[in-house]
Amino acid sequence: MGKPAKTYVCAACGGVFPKWAGRCEACGEWNTLEEQMTPASLPGGLKASPHRRGAKLEFVGLEGVSPPPPRVPSTIAEFDRVLGGGLVPASVVLVGGDPGIGKSTLLLQASAALGRAGRQVIYISGEESVDQIRLRAARLGLAKSPVHLAAATQLGDILASLAQFPDAALVVIDSIQTMWTEGVDSAPGSVTQVRAAAFELIRAAKTQGFALMLVGHVTKEGNIAGPRVLEHMVDVVLHFEGDRGHQFRILRGIKNRFGATDEIGVFEMTSAGLSEVANPSALFLAERRGNVSGSAVFAGLEGSRPVLVEIQVLLAPNPGGAPRRSVIGWDSGRLSMLLAVLETRCGLKLASSDVYLNVAGGLRVGEPAADLAVAAALISAAADVPTDPQMVFFGEIGLSGELRQVAQTDLRLKEAAKLGFSRAATPKRVAGGTARLAVPKGLAMVEIGHLTDLVGAITTGAKPGMKHEED
Repeated sequence: MGKPAKTYVCAACGGVFPKWAGRCEACGEWNTLEEQMTPASLPGGLKASPHRRGAKLEFVGLEGVSPPPPRVPSTIAEFDRVLGGGLVPASVVLVGGDPGIGKSTLLLQASAALGRAGRQVIYISGEESVDQIRLRAARLGLAKSPVHLAAATQLGDILASLAQFPDAALVVIDSIQTMWTEGVDSAPGSVTQVRAAAFELIRAAKTQGFALMLVGHVTKEGNIAGPRVLEHMVDVVLHFEGDRGHQFRILRGIKNRFGATDEIGVFEMTSAGLSEVANPSALFLAERRGNVSGSAVFAGLEGSRPVLVEIQVLLAPNPGGAPRRSVIGWDSGRLSMLLAVLETRCGLKLASSDVYLNVAGGLRVGEPAADLAVAAALISAAADVPTDPQMVFFGEIGLSGELRQVAQTDLRLKEAAKLGFSRAATPKRVAGGTARLAVPKGLAMVEIGHLTDLVGAITTGAKPGMKHEED
């Protein structure tokens, strides 16, 4: 093998450069380039010669039927929901989240559940000792679950030990940043070590057929630490979200080769660990008061699951200086756009007020359908008039103040009717549309064409430009 050559890899984007620089030319991040030693020739004594002939590939057509991948349910319904129905053998799942959010707790509970179901489960920790994990298991009531537990960080020892378990269904590595291999001359947690350790573990999972779950640290921006190539190497990427001040935790699917992306599972952190929340809408609205201004209920959609959450807005007078815009759980840029539309198109005076917006329950909303609920809460706070406590809102708002249709209206209406709401404010449907909307019995639709109609409805009680419809 030739003499190793030095290259520098960006820890943020995975870009490779021949020399070190303070700033990555690919993504623009500062101080992210790390040294990596690469061999000058191919492994195994192969030479990079254009005359070397390889085996011919067998090509097939697009026709044909492939059976769906088999699933191994963990018996934790919310966890299986995000995975697409359960763990797929020989698949690799990467789980990221803030420190202390409950990643290890969730994976320990899933491992114990699979063990009790008769599956062979291996849990390897590089951050905690065996005694520490046993203490957590005793606190969660999982001490008697049949799980093979070990504490190790050396990759060679782990791979040799995994070969002794040919029937393993799940292997958990907590965390991938603590793993290291002797074949790489760098510290554990570096770009080179993380990439090499992940590659060897993934190869073992594909060869032996067990499902592999890797815990990944996150940066201060919330991204999984290490090169982005780690996310491309795995089959499923899950983010465990939530504010540690709230009891709710959201397991969100970012990437899934075997199921729908952007699916969520909702858990509640209790003294006995994480418990499933089968109906998150009811819990998110449990403490809502309907007679307070600045509040509106948004009928949202997370993956294929409809979720109802409360949008809260508080306006405070600002006698001088730049007004403050504080947002928790929503896009601050979209709030600025809505404030500009309300001032320019609807005549509301909000420039001299501090605006505080909060999505109750710790859930983060990312879809544009929340525009109408946020606008209703802003108008309600400005007029000091409560919104209709029996009404939900959803719809996208354009820069001219018009309302636009959003996807999966049927699911949103069904969830609102199930929780006892009697009215739903939605964008006005296009005349002559062919799609027929199934409105649940007992639910009245209030169709809004322009944002000025909503302002008039909340501030004066009139309903200009609105149309009520009920099946």
